[in-house]
Amino acid sequence: MHQDDLRALSFASADHSEELARAELYGLLARLWMAPPDAALLAQFGVAVTEAPESGLLEAPWQALVATLRASTPDAAADEYDALFGGVGKPEVFLYGSFYLAGFLNEKPLAALRTDLSALGLTRDPSRGETEDHIAYGCEVMRFLIAGDDIAVCNLEQQRRFFRGHLQTWVADLCDAVEAHPRAQIWRAVAQLTRVFLDIETQGFDLLEA
Repeated sequence: MHQDDLRALSFASADHSEELARAELYGLLARLWMAPPDAALLAQFGVAVTEAPESGLLEAPWQALVATLRASTPDAAADEYDALFGGVGKPEVFLYGSFYLAGFLNEKPLAALRTDLSALGLTRDPSRGETEDHIAYGCEVMRFLIAGDDIAVCNLEQQRRFFRGHLQTWVADLCDAVEAHPRAQIWRAVAQLTRVFLDIETQGFDLLEA
């Protein structure tokens, strides 16, 4: 990922490269929330740029993530991911929006999300075990809404609606839970980057609505 991929964006004046940067960061976050980084991804972070993004807002969390991943190994990353999000029975940290919004999995927030996804022409891959309210799925949807070719679906208004309705409402609570977990190292850095990036997105959408 290049430095330009991490620029904080003003939606009102965003050009194509800036929109691509947003999409790529959503894609990276989706990958890191879905599964532990493998050797290939860790190798990419071994040569990733560490300079501050142009905005400066993402500088500290990005550098922390790069440093943490450079110091890790595939086995250590897998162990941490399993300790936080896996294991037998109830996980230490839930990655699903319904848990933070309703207190339980597979509740009304998931049904509402599925209705909105259907309106966008999106359905879950049945081969994937995670429900649609998984944080990685939400990031992937945002990536699609930013970078997709169908302008009737992939446009700023759809981004705003999906973000407001299905990410802004709960992801900060997930980040709080991860950052508070004593075993979190890699995902503390992931959570911090996620929090700051979504704060930037929130500010951008606020400007649109002002």
